[in-house]
Amino acid sequence: MSFTRTAARAAGTLASIARVPIWLAGVAGADKSFSKNPILGNPTLNRLGLHVARVQLAGRMAERRRARLGALIDPADRAAFDRDGIVIKRDFLDPEAFRALKEEVFGRSFPARELRQGQAVQRMVPLGRDNLPGLPQLAALTRNPTLRGLTYYAASRAGEPVYYLQTVVAEPDGPNDPQTALHADTFHATTKGWFFLHDVAEEDGPFVYVPGSHCATPERLAWEREQSIAARSAANSHHAAGSFRIREEELGALGYGKPVRVAVPANTLVIADTFGFHARAPSLRASTRVTVHTYIRRNPFLPWTGLDPKALPGLRGRELSLYLGFQDLKRRLTGHGASWRRVGPVAIDAPAQI
Repeated sequence: MSFTRTAARAAGTLASIARVPIWLAGVAGADKSFSKNPILGNPTLNRLGLHVARVQLAGRMAERRRARLGALIDPADRAAFDRDGIVIKRDFLDPEAFRALKEEVFGRSFPARELRQGQAVQRMVPLGRDNLPGLPQLAALTRNPTLRGLTYYAASRAGEPVYYLQTVVAEPDGPNDPQTALHADTFHATTKGWFFLHDVAEEDGPFVYVPGSHCATPERLAWEREQSIAARSAANSHHAAGSFRIREEELGALGYGKPVRVAVPANTLVIADTFGFHARAPSLRASTRVTVHTYIRRNPFLPWTGLDPKALPGLRGRELSLYLGFQDLKRRLTGHGASWRRVGPVAIDAPAQI
């Protein structure tokens, strides 16, 4: 028995040693989980400043990349983003184009996936080369130069964005939704965008953003250091995974103001840097809203803005579908993997299927 335990410990040690190069590569890349990467989660290294150094270096690189991308967007939008970390553009499409887009999206079924998070069910329909050729209005939106320019600038990098139709079905009587807690997605500049096909009222659980929180104040850096030291053992799994949660009453001490609810009419585009603190407000009534969602995720330490391998032929427009396919395979082989469940062809605004 003693020999068996010793052998098991030795095997575990060897396996850990074999993973060290992967963990080190993660430190130089976009890895953010303090619980999965023991180098990132090491309290001693974070007391010495590992996490804060990554935040600061990623911030400097983002500033340099954005300086090269500024010509892609309207000066007023650039000023708004630099100040607030978010841009809101109402009446984004002309009325005829918006009407045609809605006619294309509603009244048909799409192969979809769903994910339940507390009181909210999210539905996802990836948009890419497999379906956009048959969806000309959506294809035109994904090529829109204003949408692309804002996405690039907010993400601080060009490349191939991911697009998908997103439905949020709010069920107020459900359990707590983890997305209703104020949080930052990761340690570096990154972007999420939503083009709203429905009106979103105050009661419908709108997007919430803390203006200016995309900028790392000295107080924010001190807070990041404090969080990083204990993050790997945090009770909140999202916090331990590097998506730090914060209470509203803590914001003032970091140099930020109060959160703003982004209740908007249909045909509004919202682009935000989700290094800034944000959340989904709890919905006070049952509601369904549909958006075209976009994001870009790349290594935050790269000096260049383009050269995205996901834009190569064969990969362009397939990043999300390939990722979901890999997660499905992983689940079949290991029992762990995709949280997004296939629900078959459904109308984009249908009731939740899970």
